Amino acid sequence: MRHKNSGRKFDRNTSSRRAMLRNLTANLILHEKIETTDAKAKELRRVAERLITKARRLGTVAYTAQSELSPADKARRLSAQRMIAAYIPRFGVRVETGGGTNRVDLVEKVLLDLARRYATRPGGYTRIVKFGPRRGDNAPISLIELLGDDAGEAAGEAGETKRAAKATRASSKTATAAAPTQAAKVE
Repeated sequence: MRHKNSGRKFDRNTSSRRAMLRNLTANLILHEKIETTDAKAKELRRVAERLITKARRLGTVAYTAQSELSPADKARRLSAQRMIAAYIPRFGVRVETGGGTNRVDLVEKVLLDLARRYATRPGGYTRIVKFGPRRGDNAPISLIELLGDDAGEAAGEAGETKRAAKATRASSKTATAAAPTQAAKVE
């Protein structure tokens, strides 16, 4: 029995499992959405949310300019930077359209972008969407993504645009339906 042994082992030794989760976390932070198996996505969620929470707990210190911080705040920020950098690689490389590469500082992205984005959110920074089985080995596949800054507002805007599109379709149907009757009256 595996009492008090949390976490999946993935049939790997500790260093291999840790390296896999480090790389998955770095790719999630870099691209903000990745596609992987269900089990890996669920383990990745635990790791990524802890890193974001470390940055978020700093408050405004995480994304304030270094020159404006007090020595105590600089020390707190440096400590958080080192804890985050101990788990994920410092830099990630994103391939842009056209073949160009863009080097991104992942630790700074967590502290500056993600800490600001989730400043008011108490947790739950990721979403897992299940896709179904993979074609080759039938493994269950999911998409894990970081939520947007205004997930509720974005969903509301999408709903409004759908409603507007539906209204224009309905109005165009009534207009086309009304046009022949008016044309018939004219003749």
